[in-house]
Order: sequence, then structure tokens, then C-alpha cells
Amino acid sequence: MMGRMASEETRTAETRTEMASAQKPWTEPSTEPSASSSTKPSTRMPVEGPATAVAGPRRTPPTRAWMTRLVVVGIVLSALNLRPAITSLGALLEEVRDGLGMSGSVAGLLTSVPPLCFAVFGVTAPRLARRFGPGAVVCAGMAAITAGLLIRPYTGSTAGFLTASALALMGIAVSNVLMPVIVKRWFPDRVGSMTGLYSMALALGTSLAAAVTVPLTDALGGNWKSGLTVWAGLAAAAVLPWVPLARERGASHTPEQAPAPGERSREAGAGREQAPLRITRSRTAWALAVFFGLQATAAYITMGWMAQIFRDAGVPAGTAGLLLAVTMVMGVPLAFVIPRLATRLPHQGPIALVLGVCGLAGYAGLYVAPAGGAWAWAVLLGISNCAFPLALTMVGMRARTGQGVAQLSAFAQSTGYLISIPGPLLVGVLYQQSGSWGLPIALMAGLMVPQMAVGFLAGRNRTVEDEAARRSAPAVGLPGPR
Repeated sequence: MMGRMASEETRTAETRTEMASAQKPWTEPSTEPSASSSTKPSTRMPVEGPATAVAGPRRTPPTRAWMTRLVVVGIVLSALNLRPAITSLGALLEEVRDGLGMSGSVAGLLTSVPPLCFAVFGVTAPRLARRFGPGAVVCAGMAAITAGLLIRPYTGSTAGFLTASALALMGIAVSNVLMPVIVKRWFPDRVGSMTGLYSMALALGTSLAAAVTVPLTDALGGNWKSGLTVWAGLAAAAVLPWVPLARERGASHTPEQAPAPGERSREAGAGREQAPLRITRSRTAWALAVFFGLQATAAYITMGWMAQIFRDAGVPAGTAGLLLAVTMVMGVPLAFVIPRLATRLPHQGPIALVLGVCGLAGYAGLYVAPAGGAWAWAVLLGISNCAFPLALTMVGMRARTGQGVAQLSAFAQSTGYLISIPGPLLVGVLYQQSGSWGLPIALMAGLMVPQMAVGFLAGRNRTVEDEAARRSAPAVGLPGPR
């Protein structure tokens, strides 16, 4: 009897020693305090006993549950703040131009600032996330949006207004890039539905700012400065959910513990293999980047100039703001439906084609009868603008690993926003030189054709990792792996 108890104590001590010496953070303990050496790894609740005391700090289901809910709240609030800085300005662009003495060309430059900032600052997001964690970077991004929106109406000059806008847009840029990464890490089995929720909240924030900025300005005494400042409050609320995640450096890695231990180990191994991934060797990455850029061009021209197009056609300012809101609000239901539909299809190209046809019809209506069929054109352009959630969904589908998604997201968004920079500026110049909206609308319609083509190519069922590996295969092999 005493010999059996001593044997059990010896086995328990050996189990503790093995688990304490294990240095694999991505796998769960595979040994339980049992006499059987063939016990299977525990993927559910650990057995109480000495081994549980060792494994306890790694397994905190209640903590992870409330953190997951907090991430969902953070994603929704952040998405609500990714466009009001732009669409609220579009609704009051004429008042801002008069207040700051802007010319049409400078106003066109102002509408080109968002894609410029997204391209410049977005490319830094993956590096910042690796150093500080995605939660901390998004938290800082929301704080930058808050500060920029508070400062910009009261700078008193065009240069100051542009600088403060750039601060807010810097926060939007890093959050834009990291949202697909956060969705992939925390919800790897629900990329479609979570991308839909995020896109729906983004569309809601976009349309809300477009719809209520003018009435809010009137209610606050008709001062455009107050109408723009009010959106800083919504941005401040979005900072709060990310504070606990920012304080936990390891929080960015917590979601990847959701899959089974073996699955997590394979993903970590894949990440190590993917370190030298050259995203520029993937044709799908380039197609997705160009698609992202052309849809961003259409979106920012719409957000910056569509209300003005309607106002120049004789539509009252309040109605023009509502029409812009209708265009934006179309993305609320469709931004939830399109990602879910896209993840169920082997090829997302047909969706890109349908959205493009709606855009062409909307531009044709704006050219022929901008005031007569204003509501119909607003709806059609709103459907066309849903190319954005489609692009975000394809970012998550065209890469196999979290690291691949981060690289693809940064590349597609930064390159895409660089492509979109000239669009809004060129529209402002064409409008000022021609004195009408004919040439700008023709430009918008002309850009829709290549958008449909590259969208079809980006929708093919393949991954950037496989394409990059095939393209670089002839150049590898001699030195071998290090």
C-alpha cells in the first residue's frame, strides 16, 4: 500500500516537472495527473489536481468570454467612427469652404486627404501591431480620431484644418488595416459574419453622419464648427472598450487560443514559414489592391461631392444630406449580407460585377436627371458602394494565416488608397474648370469598368501564400531553409 502511494507521488512529481519545463505557449498541457501514460490531451475543462495548478494561468475561459464580448463592442464602436470624420465634412463642405476661404481645387485636395493618410499611415499598422498589440494600436487610433475632430473646426485656417483632419485620419488608417486582422484572430471560424457586423456598423456610422450633421448644426445655432465637433463624442466612446485590451499585451494573442491546441500549433508553424512572404509576387494581391483603390475612389468622390452635385442641381441642402445618407445607409443591410454570401461562394467575382452595374446605372442617372430621379440614383450608388465590405471579406478569404491576412490587408489598403488619391482631387479640378458636373461624372463611370474587371480577378478561389510560393519557387531551393 505504501509502495503504491509512493509510486503515485513519484508519477505526479514527474508530471509537474514535465509541464513546468514545457516552453510551448501555443499548445495546451497534454499530460494529466493520471497513472495512464496514454491519456489524450485535454481540449475542454482540465481535471482538478496538481496539474491544474500549473496549467491554471493559461486556461481562463471566463476571462476570455468577457474579453471576446469586449472585442465585439470595440469592433462595433470603432467601425461606427471610421467614416463620420469624412461624411460629416461632405455634408457641410460648402459652409467649410466659405468659412475658411477655400477654392474648389483646395476643397478637392481636402477630399483627397483621407486616401492619402490611409495609404501613408496604414502601411505602418502591422509593424505597430507586432510591437504593441492590435488592441493598443486601435485604442490609440480612436484617441487620435477624438483629438483630431475636437481640434480641426477651431484651427482658424485651411492648413490647420488639414493638419487636424490628418490626425483623425491617421487613427482611422491604422484601425482600417487592423480590423480584418482582429476579426481573423478573435473569430477565425466566423470571418464572414463578423466582417458583416463590422461593415454594417461602418455603413451605419457613415450614413448617420451624413444624415444628421446638417440638422445637428441647425439645432446648435447654425455654426458649422459645432456640427463637426459633435462627432468627437462618439469617437471618445470608442476608446473605452480597447483600454483593457491595450493594457494586456498578450490580449492580441488570446483569440488564437480559440482553435484546438493542435490547430493553433499548426497556425504558429505556418506563421513562421510565412515570414519571408513576398506579397507583391501574388497577382491576386495586386488585383485586390487595385479593386480596393478603385472602389475607394468611387466612395470618397461620393462622400465628398455627391451632396454638392445634388445641391447644384437645385436640391435643398437638407435633402441633399439625406440623399447622401440614403447612399450610405444602403450599406447597413447589404454590408451584413454581402460578406456572408461571399464566404459561401467559390468565386466572389460575380458580386463585383453586379455592384459595378449598379454604379454605372447610378452615374448615368446623375448625368441625365440628377434632381428628377435623385432618390433612385442615391440607392443605386449606395448598392455600388458595398464593394468595400466585399473587398474586406476577400482580404480575409485570400490568405490562409493571420500573418498573411495582416500583410494582405496592409498591402491592399495602402496600395489601394494610394491609387484613390487623384480621384477626388481630379473631380474638383474638372468641376472648377468646366463649371458643370458632366466631365466628373463621366470620369466616375469610366473608372467603374476596370473596377469590375479587377474585382472579378480578385474573387477567384486562391490564396496569396500559394501564389507567392509558386512565383518564388524557381528562386528558392539552392540555399535551403535556414
